[in-house]
Amino acid sequence: MNEHTTDVPPVEVHCHGFGDVDFSDFRKVDLARLDDWCASEAVQALPTMYLRRDKLSEFEEFVRRYDAMRKDGLLPHIPGIALEGPLLASHGGTPAQTVWAPTRGEWSRLAALGELGLKYTVMSPDAFRQGSTLHDAPEAREAGFDWILPELLAHGVRPALGHFTRQDPRAGAELAAEMVEIAWQSEFGGSGARVVTDHLFNDMPLTIRHAFRSTAARRERDRVIASYDLPGWSLDALDTIVGPVPATIMREAARGRVAACINFDGEHVDLAIATRAVQLMGIPHSMMMTDRCDSARLGGQDLHRTEDNGLWYQNAGIVAAGSQPLARQMANALGQGLTEPEVRMLAGGTAHRAFGLTTTAPQLVPAGRR
Repeated sequence: MNEHTTDVPPVEVHCHGFGDVDFSDFRKVDLARLDDWCASEAVQALPTMYLRRDKLSEFEEFVRRYDAMRKDGLLPHIPGIALEGPLLASHGGTPAQTVWAPTRGEWSRLAALGELGLKYTVMSPDAFRQGSTLHDAPEAREAGFDWILPELLAHGVRPALGHFTRQDPRAGAELAAEMVEIAWQSEFGGSGARVVTDHLFNDMPLTIRHAFRSTAARRERDRVIASYDLPGWSLDALDTIVGPVPATIMREAARGRVAACINFDGEHVDLAIATRAVQLMGIPHSMMMTDRCDSARLGGQDLHRTEDNGLWYQNAGIVAAGSQPLARQMANALGQGLTEPEVRMLAGGTAHRAFGLTTTAPQLVPAGRR
């Protein structure tokens, strides 16, 4: 552990909506109200948004407004914002209209927002390959990652690896490793980690069952988890244990070249698997993410729940978001035997280092943990 373990507020790294506000609806996001909400929960937040191509100008205006308020000291609990997409090889629970391949000009416009507070954008290493929803997009080959990543990183915008296809896991892993290498060879206009991730194990090819979301699945859970021999997992054997994509991400995180996000709600990923993963990657290289949405509306799509869990689903039955706040996830991690300093690192310390956040409210602790 290091100085980032303590005395920094927890950070909701990847969240989609607090209260009745869908962050992706830029017209309705009251930033002052959002900051007050974060203060009431004693967290900082990086609101994560979906972006339609025809809303790019509107998003730029929103980010400029955010930057002006931030500079005026009005948003101490919102140290940055983030995008999920648009360059995604697989939709997952993402609205289809928010998945698109930007042109060079559009990438430059997105990159410029790094100067105003855009911290990362989720993108798929295999977005340009066969099997990707964007493979045949007219703009897909206008710019490759050898141009896109340096353009983003020069302004401090990090790529967040995620939304892989399942067609060729080995190729996806190799492309992820190539992206990390490009990032580390590029000039960086920010500080902290140059590469982060969407949530580990979700929306990527796996060789294990990573979650047990139904009543029937939970009846098999203990037997399946025991068969995985989690204590016996090692970084060098992960390709055959979990699959080459998560294995590559975990090894790059263990090397300190990636800050990896993982969900501790017990529904996106089984808690025992999540715990073993952060132990292997190293707690200082791992971040909790909630993927949280509080209402049944996200990115313009209606959501619903089932009786089996607290996740939000879109109409096609695909998981779209979680619902548990950070304080609940911290309690879940403590219940897995992680120590208080480790949990504080997962919930805040790593994020502060990875995103170069300023500590504006060091006295904050999550609600219910004072």
